[in-house]
Amino acid sequence: MDKLLSRKVLGILAVLAFALLFVPGLFAPEHLADGASFEPWLGFGSEGAPLGTDRSGHPLHRYAMQGAAVVAGPSLIAGLVVMAFGVMGGLLACAGWPRLEAAVQGFGELIGALPRMVVILVVALLLPKDARSLTPIALTWALLSAPGAMDEAAAVAGRLGGTRFVEALRAHGFSGFRIYLVHVVGMNLRPVLVRQGVDTLVQVVFLEIGLSYLAVQDSEPSFTHGDSTRSWADLLYMGYGYFLEVPSGHALVLGLGLVGIVALFGVLVNRAARAR
Repeated sequence: MDKLLSRKVLGILAVLAFALLFVPGLFAPEHLADGASFEPWLGFGSEGAPLGTDRSGHPLHRYAMQGAAVVAGPSLIAGLVVMAFGVMGGLLACAGWPRLEAAVQGFGELIGALPRMVVILVVALLLPKDARSLTPIALTWALLSAPGAMDEAAAVAGRLGGTRFVEALRAHGFSGFRIYLVHVVGMNLRPVLVRQGVDTLVQVVFLEIGLSYLAVQDSEPSFTHGDSTRSWADLLYMGYGYFLEVPSGHALVLGLGLVGIVALFGVLVNRAARAR
């Protein structure tokens, strides 16, 4: 009972962290200057700008909202794609199709041998300047992560018994739906799939922050969003000025806080979905 309660508490905390991070993105303004502006470099708790302002008087909560809008959808899609590949790998290990399994394994080894960051940068550079988005980059990252997810899921299914486990359940009269989706995926692969999906989601968020930070540092257009949109990386870059005697400490705290909540979300979901 205590463990079940702990899982429920962790799950509730994970949902709250997810809502705190990504729900504000649904209400993000299209342009940073939309709405009223305030005095520059206001700190936390200012009227109308509770998270402070930047050097132009724009409220920092608009940065947080726009950054959430940039990463929420693509990172979630990437996580789901990796989970789908993990399901495929686990089911193939139980299906008894050696030729298809060997073909998929060979393809996975080919994809897994590619240098991830080089491929990501190539994809980012190939994107048209008027169609910059995190989605193609996130999907590329998911495809590059898929072989590892499939191998891990297949290993778990193998320890479960693979085809022998399926035949044993089939001998007891279980349907294919119950065998593969309930027992294999739902009861045994679930912890692995959830961890893989959440890890990919967090990685895509951090990837976006890293790419955007490099772009804003060099005063270049971002690979992941348009010029009218700001990323959480802008908060970190702005906050770095605090060490150069710029009154931007509140931006640094906000940026690091968002990064910390992303990492905490990943830990909470993994703990809540861990194997019993």
